[in-house]
Amino acid sequence: MTEAVSLFKAGLLHTPTFTYPWLANNFPTHTRGRCGGEQQKMRMPPLRGVTEDRRRRAVGRGDSAIISRRRASPLLPLTTVCARATLKSMEQRHLSHNDTVNYGSFYTPEPLVDCVYALIKKNIPGYDNFYLLDTSCGYGGFLRGAKTIGADIDPTALHTAQTRSIAPAYFRHNSLLRISRAQYNLRDGAKIIIVGNPPYNDTTSIIRSDIKRSNFERDADVFSRDAGISFLLSYDKLRADYVCVLHPLSYLIKKANFAGLGNFRKNYKLIDSIVISSGEFADTSKTTQFPIIIALYERNPRGMDYNYIAHYDFVTLDKKIFSINRRDSIGSYVSKYPNHKKVSPEETVALFYTMRDINALKRGATFIKKENYNAVRVTKETLPYYCYVDVFKEFIPHIPFYLGNCDIMINNDAFLEAQKVFTARSAKRHPHLAAYLETSKIYNDETVVINNYFRNLLGEHYVD
Repeated sequence: MTEAVSLFKAGLLHTPTFTYPWLANNFPTHTRGRCGGEQQKMRMPPLRGVTEDRRRRAVGRGDSAIISRRRASPLLPLTTVCARATLKSMEQRHLSHNDTVNYGSFYTPEPLVDCVYALIKKNIPGYDNFYLLDTSCGYGGFLRGAKTIGADIDPTALHTAQTRSIAPAYFRHNSLLRISRAQYNLRDGAKIIIVGNPPYNDTTSIIRSDIKRSNFERDADVFSRDAGISFLLSYDKLRADYVCVLHPLSYLIKKANFAGLGNFRKNYKLIDSIVISSGEFADTSKTTQFPIIIALYERNPRGMDYNYIAHYDFVTLDKKIFSINRRDSIGSYVSKYPNHKKVSPEETVALFYTMRDINALKRGATFIKKENYNAVRVTKETLPYYCYVDVFKEFIPHIPFYLGNCDIMINNDAFLEAQKVFTARSAKRHPHLAAYLETSKIYNDETVVINNYFRNLLGEHYVD
């Protein structure tokens, strides 16, 4: 008798639910690797009355589940696992570029999966007594051990996962529709850790907006413009005890995104994390890298508020520590978004492009000449601060990726001391501003002053 069947009969695994009920006890042939690379084939007992050809056709459609047991990879110390210099993606390329963007299907390098399990082992006593569930499992890279369950809407990815024989049970369905534990045949009292790298695809973002669209029908109470936030909301509906997943850091540090977390932020608390670069993924962020957090959340009735996140110490792979409340931001002094209702045309001396965050500034414009729906009206009083942002853009290459989704930072006292240097620098690129600025003096040490300002502003986070 195989290990999987023994576990199943002992009641440690639930009977999986299938698209075709007659497959409930029909487990296909699968392979399990040995240490020396030799593969041992194990054939599960067929369901009486079901032909082998019928079973194979079902497997080919991705309609069945595989129940197997694979020894989990050794869990190295967190610092060892996460210090690896080169992270290689698995070869999972059955989707076109457009479908990859729309489904948010950027598969996870194995060393990052190791980081997830290192966080789990570090923080969750008896973690191996929990069911490990990945509701967007793709090729099944996050599914390790016996008590694991995977689900995905993509039949090709799911079929590949099944042939790799990683999880006890697989389910093909939309994990954001009719969300319940019953979808995975999990009892109300079952202890669950959700793992994975759920799709994230903000359909309102300007990045690749020409090919983005909404692909999934979702329960109304988990609907969001971003599929990744919908998945986090779905974890709350499943009442997972812990959640350890990858998602953009912007879900937490941007107030609007954090508010959109709804019941998830009310019922879960961030207890540990690692911040990595999107550049660790081969197929995304080829020009502008953004921060991704490997986040471990614990279900907690007190939840977390934005103040908790603002004071949270985030840590990167190379042990840089940062908190978003430690620096003042430009939003304290000027409008970042269109302000046509507040500033009249008569008060306007210049126009500036909308400022979302540092990465948006890197991609976008600063001063513009024609008014449009993204234009911010600039008054004579606020013009020096917009000149500051114009110069700030020059120094973005010295700002690390993990601050890319933060607001444009400023040390106001230091800026006011060097204000004329900043305005003179900006006026050189935008001569039409000179009429509204004090720029008569030539600053020979202009570059030195500005360089020193940004080195002091960023401190240990300044990138040479």
